[in-house]
Amino acid sequence: MLARLSTKAPPRSLLSNILSKSLSTMTNPLSPSYPMDLSARPATCSLVPPNKCQFNPTFQSVPLLDRIPCGEGGTSFILRFGTPDTSKPMDLTTCACLLASAQLMDRETKELVEVVRPYTPISTNDQVGSFDLLVKDYGEHHGYFSKFLCEELPIGGSVKFKHIDFNVKIPAPFKQKKIGMIAGGTGITPMIQALHAILGKAPSEDQQSATDEVTLLYGSRNKNDILGGEMLSSWSEQHKSKFKYIDVLSNEPNDSDYSGERGFIDKKKIQEYLPPASLGEEVCIFVCGPPIMYELLCGPRNEPEITGILGELGYTSSQVYKF
Repeated sequence: MLARLSTKAPPRSLLSNILSKSLSTMTNPLSPSYPMDLSARPATCSLVPPNKCQFNPTFQSVPLLDRIPCGEGGTSFILRFGTPDTSKPMDLTTCACLLASAQLMDRETKELVEVVRPYTPISTNDQVGSFDLLVKDYGEHHGYFSKFLCEELPIGGSVKFKHIDFNVKIPAPFKQKKIGMIAGGTGITPMIQALHAILGKAPSEDQQSATDEVTLLYGSRNKNDILGGEMLSSWSEQHKSKFKYIDVLSNEPNDSDYSGERGFIDKKKIQEYLPPASLGEEVCIFVCGPPIMYELLCGPRNEPEITGILGELGYTSSQVYKF
């Protein structure tokens, strides 16, 4: 089991006080117009073809420039990192992720080991000199890497990143007219990346997706666990005719003011909200979340066959993309 490098983490209240500066002033000087406040971020289409990313198959160290708490639960953060060449954008293909690496201590052997985790940036290629990750701090027992990033890595401290071709899932612009998205937990970040490409104004015709309707089913435990909700809500208001956003909460208290869908993302909700498999080549479904979500909805992430609920509903491997 892996443990963080420091022996004692700072109290969360102290951490929050340190980090809770005005969102309007916490921007990277390299990208002064790109807000750290999620609700102020527009959907931005800025696509590049594969093999252009500053990060390559070799890990490169870049510094943490900024860290800002976001959302209602106090455990989610926007992390802004520099790029290897700060005079240029990252130029990452949509949809694709980066691999992050850090040396953390194994609690059993007491030795430093390399830990690698995938992260999908929520920023786009119009951001010069930096990129942003949206990360939830899952705490000591459920997410040592996320805890390291959110609580222990100092501003100015470095993390290694790389990009490999395997991590390009489906390149935008998208040809499908109807797209359904199913996300759970931190699986929302690839959906945010794709939504930038779909909802943002394309700078040229060759970057314009054919998609005229996209619907997102986002499963979380409760309101405090929703990642990027303020941005998604803002986009759904700005693009009402094109984008529908539905939260599905499994453990929200019954006496809360939440009035949306409850329970889990099941067959009934998929049939009600997402485009049907009968649309053939005009429809696709993106899935990203914890392993149990893949098992129930579409089959294991590393298996091309579509089983589970989506298989029962007739979706095929050419229609379902497992992120």
